[in-house]
Amino acid sequence: MKSLFIAAALVSTLIATPAAMAAEGSSCHFHGNKTASEAVVTQCADQRKASLVKAGKLDASWQAVKLDKAELVEGQKGKEWKVTFKNPAVTDAAKQTLYIFFSQPGNFIAANHTGQ
Repeated sequence: MKSLFIAAALVSTLIATPAAMAAEGSSCHFHGNKTASEAVVTQCADQRKASLVKAGKLDASWQAVKLDKAELVEGQKGKEWKVTFKNPAVTDAAKQTLYIFFSQPGNFIAANHTGQ
């Protein structure tokens, strides 16, 4: 009886739980080693920038800033995406450029104003 209850609970959990794998178009969390396309990375960078604005880590003026460029560069652990946004409305010249880094498959690594 106990085994039957455990099996029923396990089956119910598996049926009710959505799949843990993210589809390439629906989320910015990827599995595997396939290189993400530039279009996917730029979409994820826009989402990350918007979340930084919403969290108050970036000024609201960044919300309307369009992507300057996206490129694959050599990072500390191999190839990674470096996405650049430029905001001339920022008065501090050292903070006019925002860099957002993603792993080669498209997972977020970091965001900063130094490009490092």
